[in-house]
Amino acid sequence: METSKPDGSKLSGQKYLGEKGLLALIGFLSAYIPLSTDLYLPALPHMADNFQVPASLINLTLTLFFIFYAAATLFWGPLSDKYGRRPILLIGLILYTTASVLCALSTNVYQLIGFRVFQAVASGAVTSVGSAVVKDVYEGRKRETALALVFSMMMIAPIVAPVIGAFVLSVSSWRGIFWVLSGAGILALAGAIAMEETIQHRNTGNILQSVSRLGVVLKNPGFTLLLVTFALRSIPLMAFISSSSYIYIDQFGLSEKMFSYFFAGNAVFMVVGPMLYMRLSGRFKSGTIISACYLVLSLSGLLVGTFGNLSPWWFAVSLLPSTLAGSLIGPPSANLMLEQQQEDTGSASSLMNSSITVMGSVGMMLISFNWTNRILVLGVLNFIFGLLSFILWQLVSKGPHIVQVKHDKATL
Repeated sequence: METSKPDGSKLSGQKYLGEKGLLALIGFLSAYIPLSTDLYLPALPHMADNFQVPASLINLTLTLFFIFYAAATLFWGPLSDKYGRRPILLIGLILYTTASVLCALSTNVYQLIGFRVFQAVASGAVTSVGSAVVKDVYEGRKRETALALVFSMMMIAPIVAPVIGAFVLSVSSWRGIFWVLSGAGILALAGAIAMEETIQHRNTGNILQSVSRLGVVLKNPGFTLLLVTFALRSIPLMAFISSSSYIYIDQFGLSEKMFSYFFAGNAVFMVVGPMLYMRLSGRFKSGTIISACYLVLSLSGLLVGTFGNLSPWWFAVSLLPSTLAGSLIGPPSANLMLEQQQEDTGSASSLMNSSITVMGSVGMMLISFNWTNRILVLGVLNFIFGLLSFILWQLVSKGPHIVQVKHDKATL
């Protein structure tokens, strides 16, 4: 029988990392997807020129990354329920580092696309384990606080990644970016070696039976309804990320360096959001905050569609409410979904990460069409999916299948 400490953390000591070190490692692991994409966003136009291929082909290195990441996540999470978090994390990081090296050594665009798929599969192991460890170690209000800290650390990646990417491009080629990702893999691998196992009860079935636990989790109506509702916000978010360099560099004529500053400025609000949620949650119910955030997403969409084409400053400012609202939803949505599933945490974590990525890929594909006005399309996406998510949330949140989170006071 699993027991808990009075402060809301479960019994899982970390001899070498300690609690703060474990949180830092989880945050770093959670940042692998923005690091693997945002770091080389400034290089996309140059990569198309370098390989002498159309931008649509280079964009496959992003689109296919998310598709294969989403699929691989569904495999790695259940395996971590069977074999433990640490072994799966070590395998994932070794594969990720290897794939990053191969990306840097690619001699044509098709090799790069293939190695990016390899990198995506490895990333699935990394992020699945990171989310599952939070559920292994924390519960209740303390889990929500831990998630807020992890989300904030995770959102630092979109701030620093384009800036680092622009700097690397100023002293090297796009290949240097993948060497940086190789270094990130080695750094995380060192932390994973120091991490002690966090799972207490493992699945005893074979590999096929372990993967089939995904179906068991999906049969939980509370989890599945929330999964669909919260994943929709990824559509406009990933549409912006995948098109941002083309909007700022090609449409507005900014340099790669200026683009990185605008992108980082937007991402600052991603970091502020989770911490602001913890402040607001002391005064307002999480359901009320989520409802308000979805309405803000829709309002931001109207602003982007109306004023976004005027200048890069108007575009950035119009998009900020959407960025802040989207990041505010992160901690309570993840905590509420994890609360629905008391077992098969790895499978639940996989489905959460996969659904967000699948929806994000939809956004990336929608924005990749040959639109004459991408900014207007972004505004429409924010408005429609903000409003749709609000309606679904009102229908789902008070349903009989939803297990509410107990908000006992706890601090980290």
